[in-house]
Amino acid sequence: MTIDTRFSQSLIACAEAGSLPGLFLERCRRTPDGEAYRQYNCAAERWESYSWREAGALVARWQASLLNEGIQAGERVAILLKNSVEWVCMDQAAQSLGLVVVPLYTTDNPHNIAYILGDSGARLLLVGDAADWQALAPLRDRFPDLAKVFCVKTPATVEFPLIPLGEWLVPQPGEVDLPGVDTHGLATIVYTSGTTGRPKGVMLSHHNILCNVEAVLKLVSGYVEDVYLSFLPLSHAFERTVGYYLPIMAGSTVAFARSVPDLPDDLLTVQPTVLVSVPRVYERVYDRLQGQLSRKGPLAKALFERAQTVGWARFQAEQGRAEPLGVMAGMAWPVLERLVARKILARLGGRLRLAISGGAPLAPKISRCFIGLGLPLLQGYGLTETAPIVTANTLPDNLPDSVGVPLPGVEVRLGTNNELLVRGPNVMLGYWNDPEKTRQTVDADGWLHTGDIARIDDAGHVHIAGRLKEIIVMSTGEKVPPGDLELALTDDSLFDQALVTGEGRPHLVAVIVLNPEMWRSVARSLSLEPDVPESLEAPELMELVKGKVATALQNFPEYARIPAVHLTLEPWTIENGMITPTLKLKRPVIEERLSVQISRLYEKDGPSRERARA
Repeated sequence: MTIDTRFSQSLIACAEAGSLPGLFLERCRRTPDGEAYRQYNCAAERWESYSWREAGALVARWQASLLNEGIQAGERVAILLKNSVEWVCMDQAAQSLGLVVVPLYTTDNPHNIAYILGDSGARLLLVGDAADWQALAPLRDRFPDLAKVFCVKTPATVEFPLIPLGEWLVPQPGEVDLPGVDTHGLATIVYTSGTTGRPKGVMLSHHNILCNVEAVLKLVSGYVEDVYLSFLPLSHAFERTVGYYLPIMAGSTVAFARSVPDLPDDLLTVQPTVLVSVPRVYERVYDRLQGQLSRKGPLAKALFERAQTVGWARFQAEQGRAEPLGVMAGMAWPVLERLVARKILARLGGRLRLAISGGAPLAPKISRCFIGLGLPLLQGYGLTETAPIVTANTLPDNLPDSVGVPLPGVEVRLGTNNELLVRGPNVMLGYWNDPEKTRQTVDADGWLHTGDIARIDDAGHVHIAGRLKEIIVMSTGEKVPPGDLELALTDDSLFDQALVTGEGRPHLVAVIVLNPEMWRSVARSLSLEPDVPESLEAPELMELVKGKVATALQNFPEYARIPAVHLTLEPWTIENGMITPTLKLKRPVIEERLSVQISRLYEKDGPSRERARA
């Protein structure tokens, strides 16, 4: 592999860093005047920049303040805060003192957060504002080890254990005597989202994460000139490794987005060169785009489709998987690129050299759209337990239907029932307080059992087919991975979210959340009132939906067909407890809350299907 000079000169090697705080200190030493972070100051209404030297000085204040608390190496500190310079300071300062960081999702429910604080035995907690603590205070008996809570925004009233950050931070740190940090020591406990049951605390070492960052950079180069826009929560292992530690290793700049609603404006202002995201963000951009095209009329839609088709053919030719563009298509692309593609990509800032998608499968229609328009979009795969990246596509070898090839130093193979197994320096130390679960997950030979069903093609690309535990076993004996069907269904722009169920039943059914904007368009075309609940059960709509479902699943076996569907406009969100903070479906929760509706689907359609099979 050829690595260009800019990359090789800026990269800090894993061995040279030694630890995560060692990586940060070496970056501050090597490029002190380079821009490290960019953050919006709401009070001053402007973006503010921090050099590596300035970031290092801030971290030193946090180190001195934490030393004053007298807590010992190995003890846990928790962070319940949106992405920010303060998040970085607490993380770096704590780890440099041998403390273990426990990141928390700001969108998680208080009971889940209380469980994590109690299970981890966290001694200190950093929150954004008093409201974050007030939601937890009634549950304080569940985390008795917590001694102090530091608040970034000064609260109107201060009551123990809440302490304003401005009062806690020492103004001048002086000389801070830092202990040595064990490369293989515990750096962080990252709690998995918990689609079923309680979340598990994944223990990751400094070495786990550093090796993973270095391996990613061997496949996909990073540069000092790169600017990242960070909006996925840093409590997500994907964002923390690729959107935070990786830029430190490469010397890149990270701008912290104000909020998800502000993301469109922040993209235009920051103009990032690298975007790290989950599929849902790309899906939302795609859905808005489709809605705008519908309003503009058939000519605009036809022009867009032509640009996407020609662009995709161009991409396939560049990857060596298709013949070069013909003369007419070759002449058409520069015009289509100027009239269509360039204008759409400008909404993403206009400077993206790399867009990364992870955390969940990316629908084929989404990757085809953006790649066809010229966005260098790469999909990868990983788990919190693997720090987290296992595989990734690369720019010269990008197979969008796959999750790429294993990172250097990471081994993969297929086990029983085609379960993907992973072994490498990025595999976790184990689960916090759960040695039995650790033994069940990582075998004696060091292979981590992912629980994901996969296949590996002749070129080494990994393809994920679904979850072992999510396999639906029907009463007919047929086994169906619902994730594949749900991904196929949501490929239709009318369907925002989908859940397929049918355990122990003779056939499958689905619950589908409609896209609000597309639903209004469809309702008008069928002369239905979009705001009237009964419209979702109208025969003409059900006929249309069943046709779309049949088309989406036409390449699946007959037993995977879905004859009955329940439609809803209520989205499944983190707030209503239907999805995890990492946007995975909480299947048992959804099935329980919609049990009446699901039962009715079988009452309406089931008996005839059972008689037909008999």
